[in-house]
Amino acid sequence: MPVANAGPDVIPVRDEERFDEAKLQAWLADRLEGAGEPLAVEQFGGGHANLTYCLRFGSGPGAREYVLRRPPLGPVAPGSHDMEREYRALSVLWKAFPLAPRAYLFCGDPEVIGAPFFVMERRRGVVVRGEVPEVFGGGRDEEANRKLSEVVIDTLADFHAVDPKPIGLDGLSRNPGRFLERQVTGWTARWERARTEGNPLADELARWLLDNLPESPTPTLLHNDWRLDNMAVAEDDPGRCVAVYDWDMCTLGDPLADLGTVIAMWSDPEQAPAGTNPMPTQAPGFLGRQEAVARYGERSGRDVSGAAYYDVFGTFKMAVVLQQIYFRFHAGQTRDERFAGMAQVAKNLFSLAASRRP
Repeated sequence: MPVANAGPDVIPVRDEERFDEAKLQAWLADRLEGAGEPLAVEQFGGGHANLTYCLRFGSGPGAREYVLRRPPLGPVAPGSHDMEREYRALSVLWKAFPLAPRAYLFCGDPEVIGAPFFVMERRRGVVVRGEVPEVFGGGRDEEANRKLSEVVIDTLADFHAVDPKPIGLDGLSRNPGRFLERQVTGWTARWERARTEGNPLADELARWLLDNLPESPTPTLLHNDWRLDNMAVAEDDPGRCVAVYDWDMCTLGDPLADLGTVIAMWSDPEQAPAGTNPMPTQAPGFLGRQEAVARYGERSGRDVSGAAYYDVFGTFKMAVVLQQIYFRFHAGQTRDERFAGMAQVAKNLFSLAASRRP
């Protein structure tokens, strides 16, 4: 049953990603407000990793909508796609960072829908992927484009200013001062597990990242996948963020790692776009890469003179993520044809990471 007026990002559930809706509703019935009404389920079609669904209970003006998130199909890398971690963060983060949707329920029993999942509130806004939508001028409005580039940086700096202790997230990570070292070794291990053929450049990059570890600034809360298409902005103002999504890797650690993640996908007009779904950073008026780094430094008060290292690391991570996705396709764990070309894109990103070394 389709979800009426659910929005352009919602599609019918893909056949291989369906679950037993009756079993889900039975589990939710006494736990979630409004869950006793008839249930309709559709799927948010964007993204390549965690699966996200729209749950609509009832119909008409009184209908209630929620969002359900679960890991992707097939085996997942250790420590990734952690629904319990995402639930833990979102169950309290909204108190100090209102742009984080509030999570209501977590279920660790895979018998319900086939995997752990959590349910959170639905936030409505415009998600900008790849191209600037017509509602903001379709890329032709330089002022709107600049606002989109500024909001992704400014919101990140605002998030890094959140004190985790009053909301109970100060224990979210063990030894956050060594976060970056653990990340480099962890992502190297992910690459080794996901490789489907040799790549000496990727191996050499992993060694370079470990050999050139910088001294990290004071730890903060981290999102760990910060980018424009993990945000929603107001339909009447591209410079006003209304939600930030995808918190399954939220932790404590080096804030410049978040900056590196977003800058890794930031291509200036004369450069080739990075990744499979880049931000529209080449649109006229969009901040340049170095302007974006400088703006973060000004907004946060942090020294960003070593940002190039984090740029390389962010690009390396992006390559590994795409290789992991391709590995699932290569192993037959998913039949989604969008993933068939990911191995070549990953190779291109490893080369881009190498070219960005200072």
